[in-house]
Amino acid sequence: MNSVHAMPFGAELLPGGGARFRLWAPGARTVALVLEPAAPLPMLPMPGGWFALDCPEAGVGSLYRFEIDGGIRVPDPASRCNPQGVHGPSQVCDPLAFRWADGDWRGRPWTEAVVYELHVGTFSPEGTFAGVERRLDYLAGLGATVLELMPVAEFPGLRNWGYDGVLPFAPEHAYGPPEDLKRLVAAAHRRGLMVMLDVVYNHFGPEGNHLAAYAPAFFSRTHQTPWGPVINFDGPGSGPVRDFFIHNALYWLEEFHLDGLRLDAVHAILDDSRPHLLEELAAAVGDGPGRRRQVHLVLENDRNEASRLAPPRPCTAQWNDDFHHAMHLLTTGEKGGYYADYADDPVGHLGRCLTQGFSFQGQASPFRGGAPRGEPSAGLPLGSFLNQLQTHDQVGNRAFGERLGALAPPGALDMATAILLLAPSPPMLFMGEEFGAATPFLFFCDFQGTLADAVREGRQRECPDFAAHATPEARAAIPDPNAETTFTRSRLDWACLEVPPHADLLALHRRLLDLRRRQIVPRLAGAAGPGPAFARVGERGLACSWRLGDGSQYALLANLGPERCRGFARPPGIPLFAAPDQPFDGALPPWAAIWFLAAAGDGP
Repeated sequence: MNSVHAMPFGAELLPGGGARFRLWAPGARTVALVLEPAAPLPMLPMPGGWFALDCPEAGVGSLYRFEIDGGIRVPDPASRCNPQGVHGPSQVCDPLAFRWADGDWRGRPWTEAVVYELHVGTFSPEGTFAGVERRLDYLAGLGATVLELMPVAEFPGLRNWGYDGVLPFAPEHAYGPPEDLKRLVAAAHRRGLMVMLDVVYNHFGPEGNHLAAYAPAFFSRTHQTPWGPVINFDGPGSGPVRDFFIHNALYWLEEFHLDGLRLDAVHAILDDSRPHLLEELAAAVGDGPGRRRQVHLVLENDRNEASRLAPPRPCTAQWNDDFHHAMHLLTTGEKGGYYADYADDPVGHLGRCLTQGFSFQGQASPFRGGAPRGEPSAGLPLGSFLNQLQTHDQVGNRAFGERLGALAPPGALDMATAILLLAPSPPMLFMGEEFGAATPFLFFCDFQGTLADAVREGRQRECPDFAAHATPEARAAIPDPNAETTFTRSRLDWACLEVPPHADLLALHRRLLDLRRRQIVPRLAGAAGPGPAFARVGERGLACSWRLGDGSQYALLANLGPERCRGFARPPGIPLFAAPDQPFDGALPPWAAIWFLAAAGDGP
């Protein structure tokens, strides 16, 4: 089976030989195709700011650029491959050359989701798509069901988190050719693993983006973001811009057989038109690849817009930062920056997350100057909320990239892990979390000159929000994002898996995820009956209960503090799991969680 996504732009091989090239350049007077190292070939101007050329001399492997007004030469913004980086030429590819063997793959339901987020460049010693592929058996054995790749669109330099991408259709050449990403997805499907990709539709990176020189309508004149010029989704000339990104989503899903997309910071996709870009994109996915298999769209959205997760807006889920922030405060005691919003009642915030989805459902956010944040979410399925203890953001945006295991007591880490992995909402792990990786995950990039200086200084300015880094001396000690050592320090150390405490934590994760697979996942679909509830027990105790889809009663008792907590009432059912493992007598030791399950039809 072969797969290709037809697009109105970029390079397309022609059946009789040669290739067709199309570029939207409404700000250019002339555009020429440069097949390297040949002389420029004038392209034909078309209505609406388009330029096109059928070139018999072009073929698979041809390197090309576009020459704008006889001056600058730029890569194709819709390039499928840029083997020399963002400043080099694009390359003509044959998407049909890769033969897929997953024709019977239909994806997996979201109720089975256990997401594993990873950065391709630091996950394996190789730092490539092939390096990830070699560890798929490990990930399947762990109990993960979804691999979420941080962005892989071509970015400047050889190392980056991926959120500075400037060629959204070209997989990063440092990770391997496009065929290697396809091999990774095909290999994952053979093991029953879904693969999702993090995509960035709210900005372009600061280096290597030439669109403003020939398509200024790509950028808004009325909106602003902290990361650079806002993409024009609602102003004059926005039609081709919207098409560019909707085709990008379909391209990844169809040409690479991906099972879903994680849409980065959609609160920064500024679109006052109707339908909103997210709605148009979701409809295109549902009417396209979503008609043939299960495809999942997951949002990052600081606004907690529950309406984006409810019909007729078919996004599957949202990263639940509220869960992370409440649990992080409870386990570490940190109250700086955005954690301050949860300091008034961290147990209550966590209880709302576990039973209603978001904690902030319209309440005022002190961190945001008292502005209301969020929408009511209690009516949505708990599968709409992807919970996590660690992510690339929450680890990597710390000045020194510390993971939770370096900040929280061991008992608190085990307790939090048991809550995350056995709660009804789907869990997400960040690479290495499952074995307590001792390596940090730092902020790294590969910029040069004044841009490198600006990023380094900006990184230091961001840290005073957290009290531990408020002094000039502390900020000066922050690792230089552009140093190669900052990148290499962030690479996982796989040699530690067989020794304590890493082996013990890995065994805990495997046990919990096996319990989730056998005892919880089969009961999640079709939840009905009374809604979930939570109650505080003393100062740091929490009791939550749910009726699962098969009618089972499910309950959590947790002590979220360092002192013994009394006053818990025993819920129905039998203990499913306890951390620490000890009999229940109405009290819980410090940092404890115990789950109870009463199967439908069981007596009291």
